[in-house]
Amino acid sequence: MPQLITLLTDFGQSDSYVAEVKGVLLSAAPGATLIDISHEVPLGMVVAGQYLLSRAWHRYPTGTVHLVVVDPGVGTPRRALAASAGGHYFVAPDNGLLTPVLDAATVVQLAIPDGASATFHGRDVFAPAAARLALGEALEGLGPAVADPVRSPLPAPREERGCVVGEVIYIDRFGTLITNVPAAAIEGAGQVTIGGEFSAGVGRTFRDVELGSLVAFGGSGGTVEIAARERSAAQALGVGVGAEVRVGATDTRGEVGG
Repeated sequence: MPQLITLLTDFGQSDSYVAEVKGVLLSAAPGATLIDISHEVPLGMVVAGQYLLSRAWHRYPTGTVHLVVVDPGVGTPRRALAASAGGHYFVAPDNGLLTPVLDAATVVQLAIPDGASATFHGRDVFAPAAARLALGEALEGLGPAVADPVRSPLPAPREERGCVVGEVIYIDRFGTLITNVPAAAIEGAGQVTIGGEFSAGVGRTFRDVELGSLVAFGGSGGTVEIAARERSAAQALGVGVGAEVRVGATDTRGEVGG
């Protein structure tokens, strides 16, 4: 069975960067199947890459290799890592991207080859390492063990005066505000307040509200999401990642119309 290698980066699709990485992978591991998770991670936004990785990696078969590059520190002394966890393999910069899998991971440090571009480790460091793992090389053969990989857990929600208080951690291409509040918190809630100003009623899906209106629901990733029917909630509210979200009793501090 061909080995699976997934790719998750902030490289975009308008340049040759993704194609160059894929060229290295297929040259070194010609039987591999390459799967794009996304190349549209907001530029340099490690938290967004971490969030997308946490949603996607475990959907793939055991043995999959995940190449993850959101690397604003490329060319600096930050380490390059390879790891194994849950029967999967990962290659990524040591900047917190791998936090979702580190609790049960074995981690090693990758060497930076002579001649590697200081600005393109995705091609010259991580792709060759991913190919070696795809070909069956043992993780321990890629470098020395690392006991202290960088961890940057996503912010955790808190309870406050009968509400669960969290924040927006990601905005998808539809403009949906994805939060860190567990979906279970919305059960029995009368209102969700965003940014201390706007409020959304609770529903099951987008069609539970009028065109353009806000609705909060338990999303497919297991957390509370706020959307506007056939409209970008992020644009309608003018809020972004980090905006406060309160889930609790009815609160009429503000609304957004259709």
